[in-house]
Amino acid sequence: MPEPIEENVYIMSEEERNRRGIGTLPASLYEAIILAENSEVVKKALGDHVFTKFIANKKIEWDEYRTQVTEFELKRYLPVL
Repeated sequence: MPEPIEENVYIMSEEERNRRGIGTLPASLYEAIILAENSEVVKKALGDHVFTKFIANKKIEWDEYRTQVTEFELKRYLPVL
């Protein structure tokens, strides 16, 4: 485990966070799925059968999410058409 950071990392620049070795959480469900899929810790914790089904279900969830037309998109782009 890295040493705790007592400063507000949200006001640091990306360069400063990188210089200090401060990582970030996945920015999307897809990124989280990829990390989990390649994680021996998650695989070992869940077991092979549950791990395989969990990853498959999360990929289905991602596909369902990413194909939705959001309220933002409707408001922003529908008037242009």
